[in-house]
Amino acid sequence: MTQTPIAHADQYKDGWFTELSALWPGQGLSIQYDEILFQERSKLQDVAVLSTKAFGTTLVLDGVIQCTERDEFAYQEMIAHLPLCALETPPTRVLVVGGGDGGVLRELCRYPSIKELHIAEIDAMVPEVSKRFFPKMAVGFSDPRVTLNICDGIKFVSDAEEGYYDAIVVDSSDPVGPAEVLFEEPFFRALHRAVRPGGIVCTQAESVWLHLDIIKALAGMCARVFEGGSVSYAYTTIPTYPSGQIGMMLCAKARPVQGASADADGPLDPRVPRQAPADAVAGLDAGPLRYYDAALHRAAFALPRFAAEALAESLTFAPGA
Repeated sequence: MTQTPIAHADQYKDGWFTELSALWPGQGLSIQYDEILFQERSKLQDVAVLSTKAFGTTLVLDGVIQCTERDEFAYQEMIAHLPLCALETPPTRVLVVGGGDGGVLRELCRYPSIKELHIAEIDAMVPEVSKRFFPKMAVGFSDPRVTLNICDGIKFVSDAEEGYYDAIVVDSSDPVGPAEVLFEEPFFRALHRAVRPGGIVCTQAESVWLHLDIIKALAGMCARVFEGGSVSYAYTTIPTYPSGQIGMMLCAKARPVQGASADADGPLDPRVPRQAPADAVAGLDAGPLRYYDAALHRAAFALPRFAAEALAESLTFAPGA
């Protein structure tokens, strides 16, 4: 092993890194590492890259695992393709808020209809570290349709033209510290304004095993903001995220004429896949899809009974119906 950790040293011991947080008290995920490949303090957070035995190269921000070579696709594919495939018409303009590792961008590049793909990432160090240590994940940055903006994502969304985007993906960290505002109502009202009627906002929405109260409050707030549209919760499994599961909140803005789609009489139902991502991208080494397909799209919205009951008042469609 090389290097002594310069931050969060209590999480590194005898060649093992343990992820600890007040958001999942009384537990921690430990992974064995061979080497600390990179560690620096950006203007906003501690950034580390580990070489691990079980999960390959691993990105850690402020002591919390963000992605690993082994399982990142389970999250990136689902948070990107659930909203994009649910759209009634092929997307042309899409925004990513956060997502500086580039994984969501890689997946969005699978849609040839997209003409403008914007990303608003607050920390310039994250894309640079990802390009250096996660080239297969950061490949989307080389797509000519992509514009990288190093800026405050909230301001970027607030300044966007009304109804400009077909879809917005918010790839945020947990609701603590700087990311807390990304779970608050003013930001969601800005998202609602920036997405077109019939468009979809999809945001990282925590785990039903650990954060059901947070998810319930988020769903209730989204139901107020996206009045006349729809609010749905889906999830994916991923070994290195707390509890092995992470959710997404999908909010569809009301269409000009409800029932305009042949497959719906009311608000847009994101449980129905209508588009399809390409398995290969011309000129881009994105690799094939490894997690998402249409069957998994539908299944992702089926919730266990305890979660379905807790969220029933705020979700537009009965989970599993």
